[in-house]
Amino acid sequence: MPVKQGKYTLSLPSAPSVAGYAAVVGKKEGEGPLGAGFDYVYDDAAAGQKSWEKAESTMHGDAINRALTKAGVTADEVDVAFAGDLLDQCIGSSFALRDSGMPFVGLYGACSTMALSLAAAAVCVDARIADIAVASTSSHFCSAEKQFRMPLEYGGQRTPTAQWTATAAGAAVISRADSKAKIDKVIIGRICDYGVKDANNMGAAMAPAAAATIADFLNDTATKPENYDMILTGDLGAIGSELLCELMIKQSNIDIGAVHADCGLMIYDPRRQKDTEAGASGCGCSASVVCSEILNKISGGELKRVLFVGTGALMSSVSSLQSESIPSIAHGVLLRGE
Repeated sequence: MPVKQGKYTLSLPSAPSVAGYAAVVGKKEGEGPLGAGFDYVYDDAAAGQKSWEKAESTMHGDAINRALTKAGVTADEVDVAFAGDLLDQCIGSSFALRDSGMPFVGLYGACSTMALSLAAAAVCVDARIADIAVASTSSHFCSAEKQFRMPLEYGGQRTPTAQWTATAAGAAVISRADSKAKIDKVIIGRICDYGVKDANNMGAAMAPAAAATIADFLNDTATKPENYDMILTGDLGAIGSELLCELMIKQSNIDIGAVHADCGLMIYDPRRQKDTEAGASGCGCSASVVCSEILNKISGGELKRVLFVGTGALMSSVSSLQSESIPSIAHGVLLRGE
């Protein structure tokens, strides 16, 4: 059963396993530095569908099916699926799962959804509420641009602080089966709002939430940054990552610079990939990085302890038009290698 550790963290005594995981991405992501590690790269951004939303659902479902196959389980054996995305009413997830027969819990954590779904799945498995749970999420550049900014046909200019929404999906199967990747602890974040209103500067809006969650976790567990091979955020990008490190020192006197990495700075190469200077964003960014590069390295023994902190901007297209500030959230999962 989960045990409360400190004020915000849950320790999971049974250390649920990541029994299978998969990541599928679009062409731009496949051409990036991590391209060789993804399970499948879609050359067609539409994934053979008639709308961007249907394309995202197709990719999301594909990631789940590949993770199930790698875990050696069927959809009928899954007790619960935790999934979410950026689309209105999370249709990227619900439509991906509507024919699966799996019990479904829809989540909205914006770009923190992979961390949130992993946390929820691990807690359920540790508490024996479920034997097998799925955690997944997705995003698509074209569907996100249409919903949160402008349709692609408009040709709007991108600011230097804007992050590129990854066309990607990631899924993990959590169970008590033996595997080389475990989930030891989770932390559910607190909403932070520093008054940032610029929807083209998500990194600045989300950095305070990441700083709060990381500090809370380190305090709860009485650990230091050097106790981890990596403190991985997703997705702060270039602007948010710099602000995070500054905030950690200023607010908590904690220097994470030596072990910090950000999914938004890993998936693209800004030197050769156009319009990605500030990095990547979107639920699928951290999902695809964690469900490929990170879990591959944990399973291979290259990484032993990774604190994955997913960050999300809890805004909507309506709230932005009403000049509301952007509240943010960050959830954490401690991934451990055997």
